[in-house]
Amino acid sequence: MKSLRELFRIGKGPSSSHTMGPDNAARIYAKRHPEAKSFEVTLYGSLAATGKGHMTDVAIIDVLSKVAPVNIVWQPKEFLPFHPNGMKFTADGGDDWTVYSVGGGALSEGKAEGDMFASGGDIYEMHKIKDIMAWCNKTGHGYWEYVEQCEGPEIWDFLKEVFHTMQEAVKRGLDAEGALPGPLGLSRKAVSYYVKAQGYNEAARYSAMLYSYALAVIEENACGGTIVTAPTCGSCGILPAILYEHYHDLKFSEQRILRALATAGLFGNVVKHNASISGAEVGCQGEIGVACAMAAAAGCQLWGGSPNQIEYAAEMGLEHHLGMTCDPICGLVQIPCIERNAFAAARAADATFYAISSDGNHRISFDHVVEVMKRTGHDLPSLYKETSEGGLALEYKE
Repeated sequence: MKSLRELFRIGKGPSSSHTMGPDNAARIYAKRHPEAKSFEVTLYGSLAATGKGHMTDVAIIDVLSKVAPVNIVWQPKEFLPFHPNGMKFTADGGDDWTVYSVGGGALSEGKAEGDMFASGGDIYEMHKIKDIMAWCNKTGHGYWEYVEQCEGPEIWDFLKEVFHTMQEAVKRGLDAEGALPGPLGLSRKAVSYYVKAQGYNEAARYSAMLYSYALAVIEENACGGTIVTAPTCGSCGILPAILYEHYHDLKFSEQRILRALATAGLFGNVVKHNASISGAEVGCQGEIGVACAMAAAAGCQLWGGSPNQIEYAAEMGLEHHLGMTCDPICGLVQIPCIERNAFAAARAADATFYAISSDGNHRISFDHVVEVMKRTGHDLPSLYKETSEGGLALEYKE
């Protein structure tokens, strides 16, 4: 299991798989062919089906056009065998390179090892939560201490940069107003929720603030702003909402926030290693569901949860998103993505306090839910996995 640096990626939205991944692939290919006279890039499957709404072509052309003219070929009906988000780069009519954007900005050349362009190899010996939880209970350590043991103390500087980027995205999103880009004509709502929350009673204010913080980040993402994949762009508002509320409103220390962020990353990393965080591969359960689990784990740790209670909170966060489809209208990361971030942030808070109120014992493990999520995602028809050919996207077209 690789470093959290490969999970939490700082970059521009609106999509980690459709924008960040293709951007990274184009940069790699441009370095290989600095003297090229022309490029052709063929996009396949889900990457082609919703690529225009996600600005995939813009991301690729912005990079390659600095070297030579670029022709984009769209093949939404053709799915390559390894992953729905396939790309083929060609320079001067030869030297084909097929690569896949496998979620969270990661790339693969179609090998089982996953991200072939990560900055390092596997650094986590254990990659099941049951094993890590047993280690925690035996040693008295927390999940975040396992992260530190595997990553080294330098991970805290990286996580501090991640949290500061999340904070800035919240602040920018709360200050911004106006319409989001694209044909839907959606207006930003974060500032409205934030202002109204000031007049609510304490209980209602907590939820309304969570909504506003989650909306602030995911709306920044929709506008191509700088965010952190947590674990993806389409789910980037959930974990920051939980962390920002505890830091800004509830006055938890930054050190405790960073430890919670490490724990959240560990749970997200386990899903990424054992299943998928790609909406095109397993549906939105792999994005919103995993983000909710990560945020629930972070929140539970902040409130003093035991390793068992933290695992329980994360399990509920993912379990209750099983089967969630990825059917974005017009291929934009707006409907239903934006509302889902706000709702999932609130659900993460609910999972936190439900788990804290329990003794941590439950029947279904987090690892089991991860496996079920993987199987469920593979059983979902392609209509509901980021192709905009079914579900909400189809109803809008009709």
